[in-house]
Amino acid sequence: MYCEQRKVEIIKIIEKDGSINVNALAEYFNISKETIRKDLNDLEKQGMLKRTHGGALLESLGREYPLDLRGSQQIKAKNLICQKAASYIRENDTLFIDNSSTLLYLIQYIPTKINLTILTNSINLLLMAAKIQNHNWLLICLGGIFNSRNMSVYGSTSLKSADEYYPNKTFFSCAGITRNNMVADSSFHEIEIKKLMIGRAQEAFLLADHTKFDKAGQMFLCGFDDVDYLITDDIKHDNCNYLRQSGTHIILAE
Repeated sequence: MYCEQRKVEIIKIIEKDGSINVNALAEYFNISKETIRKDLNDLEKQGMLKRTHGGALLESLGREYPLDLRGSQQIKAKNLICQKAASYIRENDTLFIDNSSTLLYLIQYIPTKINLTILTNSINLLLMAAKIQNHNWLLICLGGIFNSRNMSVYGSTSLKSADEYYPNKTFFSCAGITRNNMVADSSFHEIEIKKLMIGRAQEAFLLADHTKFDKAGQMFLCGFDDVDYLITDDIKHDNCNYLRQSGTHIILAE
């Protein structure tokens, strides 16, 4: 197991139990106590937990994970979802792509021969696009305050910049989808940009793997009526029924 994957598992354990023990974690992962201590120290620096003698305590339940931790979860599902989402992108589209860890995979599946305008507040997405070196894409970075934790920009400057554009398609993800007409998010700094771009777009695409269903978030992002398409990796259960009732098109990525 890679270091970042192990940290994700540690966060899941501490969110479930409220506290963790170095000895127990070392046995669980079959690694040294020194390695576990280093992981816990790193997570404390990121504000995810509080170190104690012999272990750690939960610092803040539901806090937004740093991008490197979120990006290491559900990698196969996120790739499948983004590959399917890219099939809905057409010549001369103007896209807004948010800074969620799921959407980072989208850029690699967009057809390189079509002309596009891509708006984003994601620094990582821009860096990935730079590696592709596609001159058919016009990339527009929304200005604002740089958030090194999540490699994004946010704030009033970002909102003013975003207010100039009307993308015909917005691609976004979320922290959770609940049955009471709520798509929720956990990024306090970036949520207003996402709300604006969802509202402005002719078509809004929600990209969410199966772990997002029946999961609450800290803030209301949008209602089901605002979601034109939900692209997910699992529709074999009834979790999608309440979205269908609102008119959302459910698309299976496989």
